[in-house]
Amino acid sequence: MTRQKNNTLWAEYPVTRGDLDIRILATGTVQPENRLEIKAPIAGRIDEVLIKEGTVVRKGQIIAWMSSTERAAMMDSARARGPEEVTRWEELYRRTPIISPLAGTIILRNVEPGQTITNSEAIFAMSDRLTVKAQVDETDIAKIQLKQKAEITLDAYPETQIPALVDQIAFEAKTVNNVTTYLVDVLPTSTPEFMRAGMTANVNFHLASKKDVLLLPSEALRLIDGKSTVAITVNGTVEDREVTVGLSDGKKSEVLAGLKEGDVALRAELNSAASGSKNPFSPFGNSRRPGSGGSRRKN
Repeated sequence: MTRQKNNTLWAEYPVTRGDLDIRILATGTVQPENRLEIKAPIAGRIDEVLIKEGTVVRKGQIIAWMSSTERAAMMDSARARGPEEVTRWEELYRRTPIISPLAGTIILRNVEPGQTITNSEAIFAMSDRLTVKAQVDETDIAKIQLKQKAEITLDAYPETQIPALVDQIAFEAKTVNNVTTYLVDVLPTSTPEFMRAGMTANVNFHLASKKDVLLLPSEALRLIDGKSTVAITVNGTVEDREVTVGLSDGKKSEVLAGLKEGDVALRAELNSAASGSKNPFSPFGNSRRPGSGGSRRKN
């Protein structure tokens, strides 16, 4: 709300009671924490694939069956001679299993039954868990702590907030276009099925929170001689009052002393209709405060 008095426009900022949540926002990308490529133990042909992308597997689980090049040729010959030959050679010449080397999630399936493969190409890729690698500005990195609570929001699913914890903070910075950031690994406490590697993510790091405290819009505050100060009306005259502030999220500040709920802080705004030039860097311009005279408006 804005009111005018003695040719000065005064923005009003009421002191209210509410909750304050201090956060840092960073962007990042969903990546496997540990990505492992799975290759065939021998060259040959894929007989059967038992999993698909997104399947959660355990260590030692069989994820596909294959035949060596020799077995594949023998089985093709047996099929031409009839079912009995197929059964005979299946018992004599067993298929080769492809086994998951660790517990995790299959994130890439690059093979189909009947496909000929070598033992040098990756046919599956898996990760033990998905994490978000967030880029945190160097000015904020000191506020990030291990096991700190955070929330992940994916651009593909903006309505869903995923609870998470800070898992790792990089020791080495990266500088791109003169902006220095640190990579912070943020691990979901429970990974949703729709989360995919490569997705763009936003991370809210929780720094502090307070419930039911006195709040004042931060733009109402001014720093005078190193002290937080607000302008208030006392008996029709605007006076400066020193206040003690606590936490701030940049938009709202916690008031610890100097104001009470319902008080209204003021801040002068530029009035283009008033005569004379004004200093835009001064909280009161060149206008005099109400009660002490003021410039006259042009008609």
